[in-house]
Amino acid sequence: MKKPIVVIGFLGTQLDAGQGAGRWNKWRPTVSLAQHEDMVVSRMELLYTLRHKALAEVVKADIASVSPETTVNLVPLDLEDPWDFGEVYTRLYDWARAYPFDTEREQYWTHITTGTHVAQICMFLLSESRVVPGVLAQTSPPKKQREGEAGKCTLIDLDLSRYDVIARRFDAEQRDAVAFLKSGIATRNARFNALIDEIERVAVRSRAPILLVGPTGAGKSFLARRMFELKQARHQMTGPFVEVNCATLRGDGATSTLFGHKKGSFTGAASDRPGLLRTANQGALFLDEIGELGPDEQAMLLKAIEEKRFFPVGADKEVESDFQLIAGTNRDLRSDVAEGRFREDLFARINLWTYDLPGLAQRPEDIEPNVDHLLAIHAAENHRVVRFNAEARAAYLRFAQSGEAIWSGNFRDLSASVTRLATLADGGRIPVALVEAEIARLRWLWKRGGPAAAVSGDVDLDALLGEERVAALDLFDRLQLEAVLRVCRQARSLSDAGRQLFQASREQRSVVNDADRLRKYLAKHGIEWGRLAEA
Repeated sequence: MKKPIVVIGFLGTQLDAGQGAGRWNKWRPTVSLAQHEDMVVSRMELLYTLRHKALAEVVKADIASVSPETTVNLVPLDLEDPWDFGEVYTRLYDWARAYPFDTEREQYWTHITTGTHVAQICMFLLSESRVVPGVLAQTSPPKKQREGEAGKCTLIDLDLSRYDVIARRFDAEQRDAVAFLKSGIATRNARFNALIDEIERVAVRSRAPILLVGPTGAGKSFLARRMFELKQARHQMTGPFVEVNCATLRGDGATSTLFGHKKGSFTGAASDRPGLLRTANQGALFLDEIGELGPDEQAMLLKAIEEKRFFPVGADKEVESDFQLIAGTNRDLRSDVAEGRFREDLFARINLWTYDLPGLAQRPEDIEPNVDHLLAIHAAENHRVVRFNAEARAAYLRFAQSGEAIWSGNFRDLSASVTRLATLADGGRIPVALVEAEIARLRWLWKRGGPAAAVSGDVDLDALLGEERVAALDLFDRLQLEAVLRVCRQARSLSDAGRQLFQASREQRSVVNDADRLRKYLAKHGIEWGRLAEA
């Protein structure tokens, strides 16, 4: 059984107007809703301002004459200014919240053809948020006006799943945005692609702080800038992108660089300085290596994020700056919080959206498209196209995607490698001999530093565990533990060590928490991460 139709709409003070008999010769949108032979409006909630009560009574009577089945309830709204958005929305919201909607027994149409533009927008917003349930109804006049001609009534369901064309356009726009964040690189790693998909949604829908975690060279700075450029293209930011590596900030200059200072506030302060936070107003501030900030700067940054204002050095008056913070770190800030090196309240404030960017070694399937992308960049910058021979390409990718290639510098290592190959290639072709020389160079590079160096050197298990516990270990367990500890001693953090140790199996896990897996392994042997420096 079809549910009765209930229409909610404003009285049209111009379109519904008319007192004499001639009013029937014009199209009146509110009356037309009751003139359709193929639909019967059961009830109409007709909203009107107090000074238009007489017109509302006429419209009610005219609807009764053409559709006796339709009950018209006149709903007066006491509006001082029908063009004041806040007032109109508040009155409509309060009325809708008090209205006894019964969606199981009735269907609701919100008429958006009549009323001021402000009223129409408010009605749309209330329908979109489902405060007023149902669909929108848009009426239009007939091509030729004749008495009793109802015109057209179109229903609009704000559920986009009902509109394939619109939904496809939204999907295409999202795909374009994701491709923009990835610079058009057809990445294949499922975890990385899912991560970028979510970052795209957050980037265009939120101004809350975002924390990017990952090893040096994983692309944190690049991704932060692309997020800003995406928001800028959507007209969501008008200010600049301001970037600073917090590891370069030291002493009294750190506070001045970030928060600015007043002239004469300290020796050498010859003039006022706005500081990077003020420079980033209405834009984005990327604080790379945020874990390197001192305690004073952390406290001031927390206030600036929460209150949008702060004191420059030497100032007795606060300044304001509204920016979005994007932070980057290669450290495990959770450990820093536990050990008192990073403020817990600041970490809680920037930890709403945290994304752990995997290193290149954890994304071997993405090396090939990134090599192609880097060669394309080289061609555009140097006006010289360079390509691999088939055998050379296979040899390079075989090594680059193997466990031997640790990519300790991540994309910086890959970019440098491709640049060397492209520069040395004669005739625009990279042969096998050139690839073999480059592989030897990379092996030499990683042998001198990075995680590969961790395989050498002894670990004093007796000092760490005690002779009795070491004696109880099987040789297998002892060798495994020593190997794990060598990697841990060279790693920057617990998470970094976990990424290296579980680089293969992590790709098969639906939930990735390398740090927790490593912490549990160490705990099984009675070892805490903080004690490894003594090993």
